[in-house]
Amino acid sequence: MTSVILLAAEKESAEVTDWAARIGWVIGLALFVALVYWLMREGWKWRGTLQGDLPELPSAPEEPGEARLTMEGRYHGSTTAGQWLDRIVAHGLGTRSRVELTLTDAGLDVVRPGAADFFVPAAALREARLDKGIAGKVLTEGGLLVVTWAHGDKLIDSGFRSDRAAEHTAWVTTLNDMINKREGAR
Repeated sequence: MTSVILLAAEKESAEVTDWAARIGWVIGLALFVALVYWLMREGWKWRGTLQGDLPELPSAPEEPGEARLTMEGRYHGSTTAGQWLDRIVAHGLGTRSRVELTLTDAGLDVVRPGAADFFVPAAALREARLDKGIAGKVLTEGGLLVVTWAHGDKLIDSGFRSDRAAEHTAWVTTLNDMINKREGAR
């Protein structure tokens, strides 16, 4: 009986949770996250305003001609040519999305479900290459098809990744041949 009394005397009640302090911390953390998100959103809008001099993107012609190549995959964004971290957000070029690319003699048709489509006329195409990264997306060496094109007075790099990476080489070869033939005809 004495052991039961000793055990009862040694037990302490559990600490009382300070709910006010916990709720205060949760609300403070939620406000901090909301502030960071708002600042990121404002930065994105500000970048778009700075790039407001970029002309509207061209749309595909009614009769673009027969498709030379087609590809389905991901659009990873556009940057100022040669500056793989300087993302262009004006006119929706910064929005990542699925993509369906079609190359014709008229140019490159970029169809993006859920985002703004655009067309790169053949005369605006400058170069195609394989690269490993663009605007926050880094892949293995040669895992990204980067197409350089002129829009207004700016050179733009747009990054694409095919669902079948083996297609990238054919795209680079075909695009560069098309560009070289056009420049040779001048």
